[in-house]
Amino acid sequence: MRASGVLMPVSSLPSRYGIGCFSKEAYEFVDCLERAGQSKWQVLPLGPTGYGDSPYQPFSTFAGNPYFIDLDTLVEEGLLYKEECEWLQCGGDPRFVDYERIYFSRNEILRKAYERFSADEKFHAFCKKEQEWLEPYCLFRAIKDSQNGALWTTWPEELRKSGSKEVQNKKKELEKEMEYYQFLEYEFDRQWNKLKAYANKKGITIIGDLPIYVAIDSADAWANPKMFQMDEDGVPSAIAGCPPDAFSATGQMWGNPLYDWKAQKKTGYKWWIQRMKRSFVLYDTVRIDHFRGFAEYYAIPADAENTMEGEWVEGPGIDLFRAMEKALGEMDVIAEDLGTLDDKVFDLMDETGYPGMKVLQFAFDSGNTNFYLPHHYKRNCVVYTGTHDNDTTKAWYYGMNDWAREYSKAYLNNYDRPWEDIPWDFIRAAEASVANLAVIPMWDLLCCGSEGRMNHPSTLGENWKWRMLPGEFREDIIGRLRWLTDTFQRMLVPPKTEEEQEENEDETDASVSESI
Repeated sequence: MRASGVLMPVSSLPSRYGIGCFSKEAYEFVDCLERAGQSKWQVLPLGPTGYGDSPYQPFSTFAGNPYFIDLDTLVEEGLLYKEECEWLQCGGDPRFVDYERIYFSRNEILRKAYERFSADEKFHAFCKKEQEWLEPYCLFRAIKDSQNGALWTTWPEELRKSGSKEVQNKKKELEKEMEYYQFLEYEFDRQWNKLKAYANKKGITIIGDLPIYVAIDSADAWANPKMFQMDEDGVPSAIAGCPPDAFSATGQMWGNPLYDWKAQKKTGYKWWIQRMKRSFVLYDTVRIDHFRGFAEYYAIPADAENTMEGEWVEGPGIDLFRAMEKALGEMDVIAEDLGTLDDKVFDLMDETGYPGMKVLQFAFDSGNTNFYLPHHYKRNCVVYTGTHDNDTTKAWYYGMNDWAREYSKAYLNNYDRPWEDIPWDFIRAAEASVANLAVIPMWDLLCCGSEGRMNHPSTLGENWKWRMLPGEFREDIIGRLRWLTDTFQRMLVPPKTEEEQEENEDETDASVSESI
């Protein structure tokens, strides 16, 4: 089926408390998507963020971000007072997230909610069901707090080993602190599942985002060091990254620990199966970031000064995906196949059958043979105007070289389009393409300039902050998107009821009789 959706991070939703969350504004956003004829909502990773605020470097690949817990819901549950929420200091500019203020204020008020919380059967059932990942995560966070937030690789030696006797003693000592983090995950899970169910009922499915790697400062790395190319003290032999490409002229050093794929295979890829199972609890479709890393991954020596010292190493290939599908059944996956591509990547894409990604911002700099141009697409792909790692389409268009801009004008036949409205020509090209799915970033629907950019790869400080203002997703934008979605046959057609089917059959029979 042809379909259309919108990329909108939860953190970018409007709210009264400094960052987007599972509040009434999230439900209103779903209503807007429905009116716009959209059937997909793509989000960025929902994990708890650490240093740098990147959703691609969470403290756990399984856990949820407590920043997204709606405080008004906690008021309704009797865990907070309305006045406490109104006094909250969340930052002055509603356009951008102030993560430093959020870090201090949100933790303080969530602890108040926990102090008033009484564990019941539902809470205990959740903790038991999710114990395999929840317990090590909560223990990791509790110990981390006791170490003043220090990177776990700098903890005392006896605490760096998650299976040590000292860590088990800490588990008893920090039982109350662990329960606090269990409470946060319980509230996150309840609120997110309620929002997801609301979207699903309206015919809108959720596309989640799964980073290929985990952060080194994470419960994943601390609790499972043998699954990674590092020693028990967390010292990696090599780190993840990529060579120079369309996103960065100098390459990127991500710093994530690399997987020990031989060790992973010996377990039957148990950890990855558990990870994907959790992902399909949270999402309907999973976009796997940096998919090419499963064919070959770029390994950079841990002591390297730049990305040029790295090399491509063979990944697990189709073996991993066969193991996951054997355990979980058919998986609804989107493969982020951007970056440096070769035959091994193309072969893996063909073997899995997963749709890859096409980005229009990559299409106009090398003439009519560029495979990101819509006339080269196959149906089994997902087209975007841009991604969270790109500048907004409006800002990108301003920054194009003259030749590429003129080529885009010839291709789109938009010589007379006002520059402030240019993103809609690219939106139209995406919707009109043969790609089965078109996903448009919210900042392009709003025709934002560079202020709407989510991320500058390989930088820290100004990323992941952009937010949509209340009322900014206006009815004229909704109507315009709906018109394009309908024009190019991407509107969700609800299944007919039995009565409607019978009426249609009667009309068909009558029509046939008349023609005879």
